[in-house]
Formats: sequence, structure tokens, C-alpha cells
Amino acid sequence: MSATDSASSSLFDTFFQAEAKLFLLAGIRIALSEDGKDLTSLGIFTDKDLATAHIVAKDHAVIAGLPLIALIMEFAGCEHQQVLNVDEGDRVSPGALIAAIQGPATHLLRTERVILNYLCHLSGVATLTAKYVEALKGSRTTLLDTRKTLPGLRYPEKYAVLVGGAKNHRLNLAEMLMVKDNHIDRAGGIKPAVEKLRAAYGTDCPPIEVECRTVDEVEQAVACRINRVMFDNMDLATMREALARVPKGIETEASGNVTLETIGEIGKIGPDFVSVGRITHSAPVADLSMKISSLA
Repeated sequence: MSATDSASSSLFDTFFQAEAKLFLLAGIRIALSEDGKDLTSLGIFTDKDLATAHIVAKDHAVIAGLPLIALIMEFAGCEHQQVLNVDEGDRVSPGALIAAIQGPATHLLRTERVILNYLCHLSGVATLTAKYVEALKGSRTTLLDTRKTLPGLRYPEKYAVLVGGAKNHRLNLAEMLMVKDNHIDRAGGIKPAVEKLRAAYGTDCPPIEVECRTVDEVEQAVACRINRVMFDNMDLATMREALARVPKGIETEASGNVTLETIGEIGKIGPDFVSVGRITHSAPVADLSMKISSLA
């Protein structure tokens, strides 16, 4: 492994621990299984035919997912050598060489699409995330992702959000108790909903966040001394008024239909966080290509 490989793996290895790593490996296994045997390549190349694959950027992008190359090749049972020309999180321009991989032609051809699917998608998430982070520059507000992720890709996408410069919200439903309108309606109000949760989980109660649609609901949530108040789909004027009702010690989060055009104004108001589903569920893929050539 080169020094560049090591630098690219640092955040990756820190993030993909325990459950996160299990989900990642399961996803890679499924992705390779979906393709099955590459009968075309197996019918034309022999096991002794070697090739080199070059991954090249065709557009401006923030690169995410480089450590996946080695993992995917290992799952394919491929002895290979690789050189990474960029680090995780680097911004690249069209024509930039991202990585070179040498190995059996059959394995490179079989893994080509799986590697590109991951790299293009994760780099797309990181690229869009970086744009939103840039739009918040100069404010005190931190960008968060959401659980609006593709099934089976929750952890890779949230990792790509980190590469793009933002932070993760909850990875799953157990990390934070999110009280929404359905919970409030069933419990009979914000206060009884919070009381039920604290009674149910006692001293082990996870942090509690309440989605608030009005200033009145914000005041009710604040009175319960919860951990975080969410300003749900509020216009800027209402959000500004709501923020003034939240004392220090309780976090605030803006959420709902946030775009690149509106996030800057939200940052000026100054909630602690703003969560954006678009950075995962609507991120365009980064345009990367892999060119494979036989070794002389």
C-alpha cells in the first residue's frame, strides 16, 4: 500500500467499523453477485492475460470511495496492484488520473462496473455535499444529512457526506429519538410524547429531538428540556422567531425543502444545524470512467 493509499483509508477505516463495515461488505457481495459470471470475458481472455485499468475523471468532482477499489478486488478473488493518484476528498478536474490498477484482465473486467458504480455515486454525493457546505461558509450552521438514502447504501452514502465536508445525522432509528407529528398525535401532545419516551427508556434514553411546525410547538418542546428542536418546513421569518425562543443548551436544526438557493439564508439566521436530504437522494453521479488496456 502506498502512502497515498494510507491517507485515503484513514477516514474510511474510522467510519467503517462494526455494523457499518458489515453492511458495506454485504453490499459489495450483493453487487458482485448481481453481475454473476462475466462469460464474455472468460470466453476471450485466459487467466494469464494481464491488464491495466485507469480510472479517469471526466468532470469536476470531489472523490470519495477510493478504498473500495481494493475491497471489491479482494472480494472478486483478484491479486492486484494499485496506485492512487489522489486522496479521498480531493477535488479533481476533467482528465485527472485517479487510480491505476493492474491484475488479471478477467477480474478487472468483472469488477469494472461495480467499482465505477460505487465511486461515481459516492463521489457524486461528496461533490454535491461540498457545494452545500460552501453555501454555508461564514455561518455558524453545520450541514447534516438525513435517512433519505438508497436502500442498502445508507453507510456508504453517509460516509461520502463526511468526505464532502458535512456531518451525519442519525445513522439509524436508535441513535436519536425523533418525535414527529404521528408520535405527537398518538401521545396527545409534545409533552406526553416526551414523557412516554423518558419513562420507556429511563437513564438509557437516547437524545430526543422534536419536529416543530409552529412557534407554539417550539415553545412546548423547549419546556420539555429536550436535546434538539427541529424547525420543520418553516419559512425564514417563522424560523427566525422560533430560534429566538430556544435557550442555550438546546440544539436547533432547520429541515425541509432546503436547496442550494435557500441554504445560505438559513445559515444567516443561524440554527446549529440544517439537514438536507438532497445531498444523498438527489446527488448526480460523478462522471468517472475506467479504461482497460492489456499489458504488453
